[in-house]
Amino acid sequence: MIDIRLAADRGHANFGWLDSKHTFSFGSYHDPKYMGYSALRVINDDEIEPGAGFGTHGHKDMEIISFVTQGVIAHKDSMGNVINMPAGEFQLMSAGTGVTHSEYNASQSEPLHLLQIWIVPNSKGGTPSYQQKNFGEHQGLTQIVTPTGENGTLAIKQDARLNQVLLAPGTSIRVDIDKQRHIYLHQVDGTLDVNQQRLHPGDGAQVTQLDTLLLANNSKVPSVALMFDLP
Repeated sequence: MIDIRLAADRGHANFGWLDSKHTFSFGSYHDPKYMGYSALRVINDDEIEPGAGFGTHGHKDMEIISFVTQGVIAHKDSMGNVINMPAGEFQLMSAGTGVTHSEYNASQSEPLHLLQIWIVPNSKGGTPSYQQKNFGEHQGLTQIVTPTGENGTLAIKQDARLNQVLLAPGTSIRVDIDKQRHIYLHQVDGTLDVNQQRLHPGDGAQVTQLDTLLLANNSKVPSVALMFDLP
């Protein structure tokens, strides 16, 4: 079964400096039907004005993934990391017993666009940690996050995996999945046909009780998506 959530149906908050779309309930947006999906709790699609951002604030017991699609994040945290993260890079911050951080648009003239993703960990506490990496632009499926950090991936405190899907126009891949797992696809850019059902930017798809997905880019522009494999 594939259940598609259209981008236009997401929650929306606009604070002037921040324009944010919420796939799941977040902040003032609450929908009991969309409180998360398995361990996936948040996908926020954020556009931040030049020079603006989130001041220092705290997190605890959450796995927080950021993926920059346009611009550069200026990141600073209580672990001592002071880092600029450009488009194309992934960041995983394990909050553990508690961490504070700030995130700003590093540019005074260009917008910043990123996805902020929260995954509930499978155990509480632990020392906070920070990971960041650019995985390149390899076509097909690229592992980004795994429970063990295997093959240079970012290690997460959950039985969850995150893959980046990059497909050139006119290409497709077949992905074998476990019917007992929860699969979630989020379309970032371009379009993607998932077993012949089309996703546009911002659309999401919950996949259950299937053992194979055919992912195809039948458009004339590149397709970028994220695929979560959840318990």
